Amino acid sequence: MSTQGTTLGKDAAHPPEMSDGVLARLGLRFAAWAEKWFPDAFVFAAIAVIVVAVAAVAHGLPVRSAVKAFGDGYWTLITFTLQQAVVAIGGYIIASSPPASRLIARIARIPRTGRGAVAYIALISMILSLFNWAISLIFAGLLARAIAQRSDIRMDYRAAGAAAYLCMGATWAMGLSSSAAQLQANPASMPPALLEITGVIPFTQTIFLWQSIALTLVLIVMSTIIAYYSAPSEAAAKTAQDLGVDVRTVVEALPKREQPGEWLEYSPVITLLICALGLGWLFLEFSSQNPLLAISKLNTYNFLLIIVGMLLHWTPRSFLNAAAKAVPTITGIIIQFPLYGSIAALMTAAAVGGASLSDSLAHLFVSFTNSDTFPVVMGVYSAVLGFFIPSGGGKWLLEAPYVMQAANDLQVHLGWAVQVYNAAEALPNLINPFWMLPLLGILGIKARAIVGFTALQLVIHTPVVLFLLWAFSETLTYIPPVFP
Repeated sequence: MSTQGTTLGKDAAHPPEMSDGVLARLGLRFAAWAEKWFPDAFVFAAIAVIVVAVAAVAHGLPVRSAVKAFGDGYWTLITFTLQQAVVAIGGYIIASSPPASRLIARIARIPRTGRGAVAYIALISMILSLFNWAISLIFAGLLARAIAQRSDIRMDYRAAGAAAYLCMGATWAMGLSSSAAQLQANPASMPPALLEITGVIPFTQTIFLWQSIALTLVLIVMSTIIAYYSAPSEAAAKTAQDLGVDVRTVVEALPKREQPGEWLEYSPVITLLICALGLGWLFLEFSSQNPLLAISKLNTYNFLLIIVGMLLHWTPRSFLNAAAKAVPTITGIIIQFPLYGSIAALMTAAAVGGASLSDSLAHLFVSFTNSDTFPVVMGVYSAVLGFFIPSGGGKWLLEAPYVMQAANDLQVHLGWAVQVYNAAEALPNLINPFWMLPLLGILGIKARAIVGFTALQLVIHTPVVLFLLWAFSETLTYIPPVFP
């Protein structure tokens, strides 16, 4: 009796989280703050719309024009919204198939501790993002769910979700997923006005610079270490079960066919015919261009997800049942993404005098920079603007004309200017729910559950990234534009 009382007294005096290190205690404090104060992702986006609308009007945009920009911009991301919805649905369909469930479960057995599992998810997420951000986002989310099903370790599900999201908050734009680098390397894809300023910038001058590779390695190592040490110990961890999330991927047996007309739904004939056509198209698509470029196209990637999902489920009925269960995961995507289209329209709507809010912000930053401070100033500007316009390639088209002209005028290495944008572009993603939505749908949690841990990553990343952007720029010399 006395022993039990003593033990309880010790636990009360030294709660589990007190045995964690500094980063883990910070992570828990950030998480506690986010869970209490961070709004739902929809409210977050709505507040951003209001803030940008007020700023645009204060900048000189007539109220009538602001209202029009809000409505005109609302559906501008409809294609991207559908693409993201299919990413989430396709990932769920594949994960719920019997073969994929077994494969993910096997991979999920590798980590031996809860913290090790969080670091493992982070590392895989970031490495995959260098090849394709969509693959990394879905795969890391499914891996986190699978590890959360294990009963032999206690993994903090919030920290695991944050680790899965590091693909978008650390490295995605530093590899082949970089829309800006892809655009600058392909003259046929560039607007003529931009081509006249920058010329063609090949990968050898952007993502394959040794400075860029070194920066990427630093980000991967640093982020993995932070993910490991910021994850709560098993005693203080909140598992998926603690959060009320059912992470079981249940592969249910199909009900027996009841009507003669249902026989095709239970037969693989339709599946095999459709997949034969789909695989034929994929062969043509991948054989006609660089496979890594092909898979980076969202339409191609989503098509591949659907075809693979159909094959893994084998019968149309199994495939359709999985798709129906996936639909609830895309609610946030459909409802919230249009608000970001409105934000982009408000930011770029021309005010009195012809300058938009985005233009004025850019000129403000560029006006007090020189060749030495350009990487830091441009990085800060891109990160701030990226918080309100979370779009890789689309936002680059807005920024590139005046940013790259400034780089030419100041004789800053043009390829490194692209990489400055890429590195800084990822920073606001760490706290902006925009890119989180497909992942949150898979994990079954809200943004506030992971933002505390991603915010800690942001606090550490920001000074390191800005310093390295400046330091590496000092090792590069200006190369005049090369025109095709």
